[in-house]
Amino acid sequence: MTVMKEESGEDSGKDCDGDMPGDGYTPSRRRLERERFRRARARRATAVAALSTLVTGVLLYLVVVNAPGWPRTKETFFSARYAREALPKVLDGLWLNVRLLLICGVAVLILGMLIAIARTLRGPVFFPLRALAAAYTDFFRGLPLIINLMIVVLGVPALRLQGVTVDPVLLGGTALTLTYSAYVAEVFRAGIESIHPSQRAAARSLGLTNRQALRHVVLPQAVRRQVPPLLNDLVSLQKDTGLVSIGGAVDAVRAADIIVGRSLNYTPYIVAGLVFVALTIPMTRLTDWVTARMDRQRAQGGSL
Repeated sequence: MTVMKEESGEDSGKDCDGDMPGDGYTPSRRRLERERFRRARARRATAVAALSTLVTGVLLYLVVVNAPGWPRTKETFFSARYAREALPKVLDGLWLNVRLLLICGVAVLILGMLIAIARTLRGPVFFPLRALAAAYTDFFRGLPLIINLMIVVLGVPALRLQGVTVDPVLLGGTALTLTYSAYVAEVFRAGIESIHPSQRAAARSLGLTNRQALRHVVLPQAVRRQVPPLLNDLVSLQKDTGLVSIGGAVDAVRAADIIVGRSLNYTPYIVAGLVFVALTIPMTRLTDWVTARMDRQRAQGGSL
């Protein structure tokens, strides 16, 4: 009887895979086989992906280098000499793009938040403010950025207004802020309206005013939910800072354009493009990581 009880106790202590709990845990044979299968499948998938990538790269390389116009294209777009000449000047101009990104990014977030709040205000007394905010977002979301830049950078100096700057960097930054704040405002507004009304009602029941409920309850949740699309907008803003060169500001794109105009070789454009790509990739990967993290939290029932 004692032996039967001991055997029964051992059987009841095992999990569904036959694993033993406690400090002396030993994985079951079934679990070891599953883990071995997963590792083998991961190695096989990695090998297939690497092989397919290598084959695709080789095929693209052969197609490009065997094209009839490749020698001329290589000389015009991929000249090592002009790349070495352009890189230091493009990097010097890139500092202007980085400063525009930092300053305009902050201005866009602040202005976009204010516009989003104005569009979500309740009550008939706020109708004019809601209408103006809606008109602003509709206009600047519909107006192409390049046209907005031309109007601001070239049109404002033509007015000859006293006390108004004619600096193309400041005017270009203003145009970028006007356009991107309209997009960011809609992102913020979508986040605010995604918060269930019960959150605001619960805050009011605790004695908070409408403004306090918006500030302490609604906005924190809305911003957390909209972090991925906000980061995507900042990535787009980072690339579009190169458009301020149309007003004469010497950024990375303009520095490349000066060399191209003198040499009639387009390699500096390739250098500038690669520099922007290298600057954009870290923020893009950050956006992907934040999105994946929030998706995991949502799948596990965590808070956003």
